[in-house]
Amino acid sequence: MTDLLVELGDIAATSLLTLHCHALESQSKNPILNDPRAVEIVDKLTPALSKSKSKLYKKMAQGKIDKKLVVHVALRAKRYDEYIRSFLENFPDGIIVNIGCGLDTRFHRIDNGKVTFYDLDLPEIVKVKKFFIEENDRYHFIASSVLNHEWMAPLLQHKGRSFLFMAEGVFMYLDSDSVKYLVLKLQSQFPGSELVCEVFNSIWLSKPLKKMINFKMQHELHMGKEATYNFGIRDSREMENWNSDIEFLEEWSYFDEPEPKIGILRFFKNVEILRKTQWTVRYRLN
Repeated sequence: MTDLLVELGDIAATSLLTLHCHALESQSKNPILNDPRAVEIVDKLTPALSKSKSKLYKKMAQGKIDKKLVVHVALRAKRYDEYIRSFLENFPDGIIVNIGCGLDTRFHRIDNGKVTFYDLDLPEIVKVKKFFIEENDRYHFIASSVLNHEWMAPLLQHKGRSFLFMAEGVFMYLDSDSVKYLVLKLQSQFPGSELVCEVFNSIWLSKPLKKMINFKMQHELHMGKEATYNFGIRDSREMENWNSDIEFLEEWSYFDEPEPKIGILRFFKNVEILRKTQWTVRYRLN
């Protein structure tokens, strides 16, 4: 296991941080998210992480993760689970594709007994995930970069069924052209599907502000240098300009949640640049 963790690149390693946030929140008082599988995986990973030279891995092994980050990630996971449950109420045998799934255990949280679920991530992440989670006849792994669009081939067998594509904590690490090409590819290959994706405000990508973001990620969170944000939009309707058949449905920010654990940050709900530093948008790809 230690060798597999060494193989993870800077961006892939962020999936471990997300997993630990789920586990820590699940064990807290009045948890936002109930994710027992995440707790099990973290317990098994801790010995390998504690032996690592990585500051990030050591902090995770010690459970020393910023509480604000834990709350943010847990609220986001809960909201994305709700998107899927709402989708499955209308399409019980729908197809869910979790792009950049990391070590998330979402299938086990939302399984209604009919859904077909695909977890897509880099081969090195899938290799780690297979240590802890097994596939079955409705739950499948796709080991591929999201930028290699051949990953869509297995999904074409389900044409005629309803698709929901999830991209939680993914697009901001890609370049703008790649995100645009991917979304347009999904729109052309799976018309009528829905896309729920997390986006970053492009105003923070200007040089002085991006330096601040990189400093926080690399020096406070101890992420690697490659884990930097590259893609952003200014407005939730911006993607509609890419194709007339892309339809904006709704947006969500974790500031919108009436969750006591957000604390004093809730007072920034009406400060648009903060509310929409990093938020989620739902589209229909007609």
